[in-house]
Amino acid sequence: MSSKRPLIGISASFFHPDPTRNLFKGKTLLYAEQSLLHWVMSAGAVPVLLPTVGGALYAADMVEQIDGLVLQGGADMSPKSYGEEPLRPEWHGDAIRDAYEIELVHLCLAGNKPILGVCRGTQVMNVALGGSLYQDIELQHEHKRVHRSWDVYDQHAHEIAVEPDSWLARWCGGEKLNLRVNSVHHQGIKHLGRDLVVEARAVPDGVVEAVRYHPSRDNGPWMYGVQWHPEFMQHQLPPDMLDPKILLHAFLQAVDARRVA
Repeated sequence: MSSKRPLIGISASFFHPDPTRNLFKGKTLLYAEQSLLHWVMSAGAVPVLLPTVGGALYAADMVEQIDGLVLQGGADMSPKSYGEEPLRPEWHGDAIRDAYEIELVHLCLAGNKPILGVCRGTQVMNVALGGSLYQDIELQHEHKRVHRSWDVYDQHAHEIAVEPDSWLARWCGGEKLNLRVNSVHHQGIKHLGRDLVVEARAVPDGVVEAVRYHPSRDNGPWMYGVQWHPEFMQHQLPPDMLDPKILLHAFLQAVDARRVA
């Protein structure tokens, strides 16, 4: 990497105004989950939370200052963001956050700033490129398997089958094409967005677990998304789980390559 530490924008999670909340009553709060920030910092990069725009600044002004973007997990996407109505009231999602993050995706693609999507972040990438989601995998997918268990949360895990010609296979040395990851999502990719390529699928139901952006030109925009939470695996990594450093290293290599260019 260059001598200056890369500055990584982190998309914000939202607490919308709540008149019943004791702290910051009726105010909008923007936040990041701590382990994601620590995961980014573990490789020497500097994370910075990207706020919604206000005053004299636009989203493009903030994106211009960062070297790469991480779309963190969090609340469901709104089905209305991909042209559907919620099947249940509790799946109405967060359309305000959707619009904020989708704009960040388009700005980073236009500016050739690498993007890494984590869980919800992968879904945002897919919707930003015209794709759609299963509002609930257990309800809508033909195999109806559980991908999110509240009781065990990030200890819930399953295998993924990695495509042999994928970036992920190359990053892992091409030696082990069935890997194990955690699973904390009940929504997932249904119809793939344009220019996205599947990198891995869940075993045995085939739900998409990782995607990459496939630009039409060499050294074009770099974008990669995973449905698992690598940041949750950084301190207590079982021996059979995918090392979260592999994904972070690949992302920061892409960041550094474009900084140098």
